[in-house]
Amino acid sequence: MNAVYILNTLIIIGILVTAVCAVSFKKVLSSVIAMGACGAFVALEFILLQAPDVAIAEAAVGAVLTTALFVVAIKKTTPREEEE
Repeated sequence: MNAVYILNTLIIIGILVTAVCAVSFKKVLSSVIAMGACGAFVALEFILLQAPDVAIAEAAVGAVLTTALFVVAIKKTTPREEEE
């Protein structure tokens, strides 16, 4: 088997696993982190498909920016416990 074929298969499995985890986690923050990992795997797949411009856009927007925005939004909207 070709090494690229094996690497491609591992990345596809990573995409599937992180997507299932993002849907099945109970905590929203865990789901957002899994979604960011899925975006990172998708960016790796674009690199393997020789589309570096799309990979950079996916890594910047899909994996980093969206995840950061969701984390900030979750932290600002969750109620905090009263400090004593």
